[in-house]
Amino acid sequence: MKLIQSRDNAFYKQLKRLAESGRERRKSGQTVLDGVHLVEAYEQAIGPVDTLIVGESAQQAGEIARFLQGRDIVVLSDALLREIAPVDTPSGLMAVAAMPQATAAVHRQKDAILLDGVQDPGNVGTLLRTAAAAGITQAILSPGCASAWSPKVLRAGQGAHFVLAIHEEADLLDFIARYEGTTAVTCLDGASSLYEARWEEPLAWIFGAEGLGVRRELIDAAQLRIKIPMPGAVESLNVAAAAAICLFEALRRRLS
Repeated sequence: MKLIQSRDNAFYKQLKRLAESGRERRKSGQTVLDGVHLVEAYEQAIGPVDTLIVGESAQQAGEIARFLQGRDIVVLSDALLREIAPVDTPSGLMAVAAMPQATAAVHRQKDAILLDGVQDPGNVGTLLRTAAAAGITQAILSPGCASAWSPKVLRAGQGAHFVLAIHEEADLLDFIARYEGTTAVTCLDGASSLYEARWEEPLAWIFGAEGLGVRRELIDAAQLRIKIPMPGAVESLNVAAAAAICLFEALRRRLS
């Protein structure tokens, strides 16, 4: 066990760079995980993390203490841990782990979720988690999306990253043109109700950036335009909420 209390410590400096810099994560091939659940999900799907880090006051916390039994750890002062944690109230446990690479090619005959410029890390993580829960196995992210392997996106994804093939910086227009199934986009103009629309599987759903929505060229390229009926006073939904409705309506039909 090693206790780190100084910001000048070399390991801490590297840890902070990994937590804050996408460039550093790409360069090192590593990222930072936060929380017992996320670390367990990583190790079950991929294998041991590189380094386990625990806050000084969290060492004896029940769940964390049990998880750390017999394992080598690095201990950070609580103040240092708070500085790198992706949330305001840190879980107390973090890890440095290798970022899995999407080794499989993009599959044009399987269901997919396409994200167009979704910038909010919480939304990206939630979208990945929802897609994985609905049985989708690949996520295609355009340039401009929040980095899929940032600590905040990983925290929101809660392990979805480790069961999805995630392709970042992708050309969504090219994917749509080559896709061997139905491409569906959520929009308002010329759209059919989600509950009345008909489609052939496999299905690739396109969801757009907060506020701006999906780019016009992608809307024009999609085969199916979908809107979610909203009889209430609210005019729009958060992109992650809209995606959940669409993905699970598609799943409901498949299972019925």
